[in-house]
Amino acid sequence: MFLKEKLAKMLAFFVYIKTKNWSKKPTFTQKKVFKYLIKKAEKTQFGINHNFKNISTLESFVKNVPIRTYEEIKPYIERIKNGEKNILWPGKPLYFAKTSGTTSGVKYIPITRESMPSHVQSARDATLHYINETGKTSFLNKKIIFLQGSPALKEKNGIKIGRLSGIVAHYTPKYLRKNVLPSWETNCIDDWERKVEKISAETLNSDMGVIGGIPPWVQMYFEKLKDHSSKELIKDIFPNFTLFVYGGVNYDPYKKIFQKLIGRKIDSIEYYPASEGFFAFQDKQKEKGMLLLLNSGIYYEFVELNDMKQKNPKRYNVGNVKVGINYVLIVSTSAGLWGYNTGDTVEFVSLSPHKILVTGRYEHFISAFGEHVISSEVENAMTEALKSLNCVVIDFTVAPKIEIKNEASCHEWWVEFESRVARHDLKTIEKRIENTLMSQNVYYKELIDGKVLSSLKVVPLKKGAFQRYMKKRGKLGGQNKLPRLSNGRQIVDELFNEVVKV
Repeated sequence: MFLKEKLAKMLAFFVYIKTKNWSKKPTFTQKKVFKYLIKKAEKTQFGINHNFKNISTLESFVKNVPIRTYEEIKPYIERIKNGEKNILWPGKPLYFAKTSGTTSGVKYIPITRESMPSHVQSARDATLHYINETGKTSFLNKKIIFLQGSPALKEKNGIKIGRLSGIVAHYTPKYLRKNVLPSWETNCIDDWERKVEKISAETLNSDMGVIGGIPPWVQMYFEKLKDHSSKELIKDIFPNFTLFVYGGVNYDPYKKIFQKLIGRKIDSIEYYPASEGFFAFQDKQKEKGMLLLLNSGIYYEFVELNDMKQKNPKRYNVGNVKVGINYVLIVSTSAGLWGYNTGDTVEFVSLSPHKILVTGRYEHFISAFGEHVISSEVENAMTEALKSLNCVVIDFTVAPKIEIKNEASCHEWWVEFESRVARHDLKTIEKRIENTLMSQNVYYKELIDGKVLSSLKVVPLKKGAFQRYMKKRGKLGGQNKLPRLSNGRQIVDELFNEVVKV
């Protein structure tokens, strides 16, 4: 065993014990973080405006600091961009993570000297938990690739600006730098198709051990590798590829096609990183959910999904949340975000320790008929539908179809299959999706039973349809994700010419 592997095992055990200690005291840990944040930002412009000097309890925080969207905190962000200091957090941020918003266009999320380490250490700690649990370390001596945004950064008034994944690329630990691919020059290519082409050629003959990225873009990388190689399976191209690291989307709908492309099952670690903070990671291979990081400079609040439209919804913390309820995630951070609505929805699967599933986006749901179907429900339904069937889904999105003439309203599932699917298989998939969805969502079941909605329809698409759609919208690659569902038909209307007749 290499010295690096022995040291990694020692560090992994230390980090595991440290995590175990704070996770056993969730309320105490979060109160400690809360007090630190309030005291640190007391003399900032935001702290003065919101009476931080008199905030000593969680209740007084709720009273003084309302929940805010990006649009509502944007005036403070603009002041920082214009060069002002001590606005949301002492001094100026080190970076602005540039990200695309669903309602706000481009967003600029601050990353400070205090918040930056958590983005790096949390990813490291996720890997160390994996090592401590499994004892596997050989991948540390193999090549590693993360499909990420360009690390090339711009600068304005002393603050560097770029994609989060590109910013994090500047913090690769010294002991891993010789292992990490692609080259810096290749990583700086902005055009995603050209970048993946170059990465594939550059890494084809490497001894790859770990591959990371958002599943649909890693899938694109695998397909390109096959184009460059005479070998049909990724396991033959990379015999020592044993660990897949991902975040941003649910991996379950992609597992079947990944197993087909790779040729065997491999271990995986799920991250929950965001520009606003690194919120959680998978700490156990055989347990459901990701460990919520309560000790990383983030104070968490949660609002029940159904209460979000209220003027002053009830705000929960780790001391009074419950398992099995969909919450919208609200954060206050050492980057200067306060009562910030992330737009993500989560569900607790454990409270000892606190573990969550990401269930979707607050803006991404279907409730055209009052059903309020969410991302996790459609993903679970698709996963169940494909069991024991010899067909593979590349990607899909769901939209409502409103009654036209004599056609009843329904949900349409626009699906890109790996290969052509027979009509009888489509009918089987439709039936299985419907049954699973009704078992998860009582409102949807009532609408089907009451014949307000007719049975859902699967609309098959040409191979590559979603890649072409994302490219057309300038969202190919990086951290961009296809919305799993929507309350309108903008996405599917643009895919009309991609439909396959069955």
